[in-house]
Formats: sequence, C-alpha cells, structure tokens
Amino acid sequence: MTSTRSLIRRAALGTTAVAAALVLAACGSDDGTGSGSGSGSGTQTSASASAEDTAGAHNDQDVSFAQDMIPHHQQAIQMSKMAASQASSAEVKDLASRIEKAQDPEIETMSGWLESWGEDVPSSMPGMDHGGHSGSSDMPGMMDAEDMDKLMKASGKGFDTMFLTMMVEHHEGAVEMATTEKDKGQYGSAKKLADDIITAQNAEIEEMNKLLGKS
Repeated sequence: MTSTRSLIRRAALGTTAVAAALVLAACGSDDGTGSGSGSGSGTQTSASASAEDTAGAHNDQDVSFAQDMIPHHQQAIQMSKMAASQASSAEVKDLASRIEKAQDPEIETMSGWLESWGEDVPSSMPGMDHGGHSGSSDMPGMMDAEDMDKLMKASGKGFDTMFLTMMVEHHEGAVEMATTEKDKGQYGSAKKLADDIITAQNAEIEEMNKLLGKS
C-alpha cells in the first residue's frame, strides 16, 4: 500500500514538473527570453537586411534625380498657385490645379527616399528665394528670379500666355531629367516615378501647346 502511494505521489510530482516546464517555456516565448529571443533577433536581422536593401538599391543618379526634381516641382507648384488669382482662362486654372495636385505628393515621396538614404532634402526653391542659386542653372527648364517676378506681376490673358509658355519649357526640362533617371538610375521606385513624369508631363505639354494655338 505504501509502495502504491509512493508511486502515485511520484507520478503526480512528475506531472507537476512537466506542467511547470511548459508554463516557463510559454512565458519565455512571450517576453522575448529563452526560445523567443531567437525569433526576435531573426525579425530584427530581417528588418535590418530590408533597410540595407532599400538603402543599397540606389545610386548617385537616383539621389541627384530626387534632389533636383524636388525644387523643380516646387517651382512648378509656385507658378501654378499664381494661376488661381491671376489667370483669366478656366482651362489654365484647371491645368494649374492638376499640376499642383500631382506634383505635391511626388515631392513628399522623393523627400522620403532621400531621408531613408541619409541624404540632404532640398528646403529652398531656386528661382524664387534664391534666383542666383547655382543649382537652378543646372536643372533644365527652371525659371530664374526675373522670370518668376514677371509672372507674378502678370494677369489676365497676358498671364495665361506667359504661364503656358514658361510651363511648357519647365515640363520639357522635367522630362529631360526624368529620361536621364530612367537611363542611368538604379532605384526601381525612382525609375517608375520618372516614367510617370515623362508620360504625364508630355501629355500636359501637348495640352498647353494646344491652348497656345501651336498644335
């Protein structure tokens, strides 16, 4: 009888020990200790590798594209904002509104790339605050401070013609920059944006030339 009780007691103790071990194992997984720490470090390693892949999948051309296209877009938006109060044509106002709505999000996207790459994000817009900035002359289609001043003082049909003429040149410059990115860039998202810019702005160039009576 004593022997039987002893066996039962040992079995009970054994069951308790196994249950305790299972509880400890579960706790270890929950708080990141024990076996859980292995999976945690694996996740961190995966995230680090992903960040490295993103940072490493670009080249100098991608950086130049984003750093140049941001102020280029900023100037187009500034020109477009003028149209709301200075243009006389409803078509010009509508076009300007579409340009602003399309290019503002693209600025945010390119700024995000530069930040993730650890590169400088342009904060000023050549042609307005810094018309003599050396960077403005390096970007095709950029208006200088004198051009922007003339546009700011124009109104009515005079503004319409000036805006369309300048914006055609501005868009042609953006298409040129985007074409270079498609040819020489490495970052997939930047090359895709460049392709979108070429498609959208070539269509707007055609639209503006029609408004100017050139086609």
